[in-house]
Amino acid sequence: MKNSEITYSIEEARRYVANAEETIKKAKYDPEIQSYMDSKYVRAAGDILWKGCLIALDTVFQVRKGKGRPSIDKYRDAVANRDRKLLKYVNNGYDITHLCMGYDGTTDKKICDRGFEITNEIIDYCAMLLPKVVCA
Repeated sequence: MKNSEITYSIEEARRYVANAEETIKKAKYDPEIQSYMDSKYVRAAGDILWKGCLIALDTVFQVRKGKGRPSIDKYRDAVANRDRKLLKYVNNGYDITHLCMGYDGTTDKKICDRGFEITNEIIDYCAMLLPKVVCA
């Protein structure tokens, strides 16, 4: 993978976060109950966030090579072999963005905010690992 492709992939992952921010605004936040009003947009934002995580992870670990679709287990195995701290981020990101937001459509603002935070942490951590990958 060339440096320009790597930079583009990380920027693409960050663009997904920006798109998720725009999407969740459509869910209309109610400060009185500290919750979003429309779970449809929360689900969409969660899916977008998780895809941003996958783009960043694929840039570093290239899990998509080989046959079939990669499962979360393939990502966990690849990450666990390299970095235990990132594995915790991935597990939390999967639980919050993919399951709680994407599947369940939780409308709790604190959970959604944590989904955005953990996604940014995964992307930033992957960006930090990239110079090591390019040099190896």
